[in-house]
Amino acid sequence: MYRFLLSRQWVILTLVALLLIPTMIRLGFWQMHRYDERTARNQLVSDALTAEPVPVERLTSPGHTVTRGERYRGVTATGTFDTAHEVVVRRRVNSDETVGFHVLTPFVLTDGKVLLVNRGWIPADGPSQTAFPKVPAPPSGKVTVTGRLMPDETTAASGIKDLKGLPDRQIMLINSAEQAERLGAEVLGGYIAQTAPEPKGDTPELIGEPGREDAALNYAYAIQWWLFAAGVPVGWVVLVRRERRDRAAAAAAAATEDEKETAPTPA
Repeated sequence: MYRFLLSRQWVILTLVALLLIPTMIRLGFWQMHRYDERTARNQLVSDALTAEPVPVERLTSPGHTVTRGERYRGVTATGTFDTAHEVVVRRRVNSDETVGFHVLTPFVLTDGKVLLVNRGWIPADGPSQTAFPKVPAPPSGKVTVTGRLMPDETTAASGIKDLKGLPDRQIMLINSAEQAERLGAEVLGGYIAQTAPEPKGDTPELIGEPGREDAALNYAYAIQWWLFAAGVPVGWVVLVRRERRDRAAAAAAAATEDEKETAPTPA
């Protein structure tokens, strides 16, 4: 009754099914691993954003590399903005996906060290973006700023090429080591995305909080792959039973036809 399973077609179909099952199970575990990774990253972001701000020099220093656990941590700093050495970061978008600049202003701390402050987004003056844009002035005199600590930007992490030969006072990536060399000063590792004080006239536009990764989607994909894996043997059994039923029906029809042909003709 099941000798058809030894046919070339059914042997290939069975082998494919046997390969699909472990493959789909592994894909489910891979998605679950991605779910765990994204959940952990979301928790790190949430913990950092809800932590009480601390003085910036508790977390970073000249030459320091900001770690994953320090990223997005709220920090405070007291000093004065050095607008004479301000630069803008090219090809940055705001919440409306409009291309413009980020304003990067050195902030001289009371001990003489420098903190890089990303004061937010401003629109470009024109399509060429070759001239230094009109930048709203920060508060003058001694001020206390609050922001989210961020690591130095790299091409590998951001996908942005660090182009050379740019117009004066324009950069592609925020890098504390490069800025330290340009300024001839001790610059704290990383930079901060300013959150307070809010700018007058809402410009520069402060950078919003980082988004959360959709970990639930990976969880759903894992369940989906495992359901597919469970469905393969069920589908194989259904196909086998249908093939058996079709063959049995064909054999019965052939037997009936043979009986008609061999039946004696009435006199």
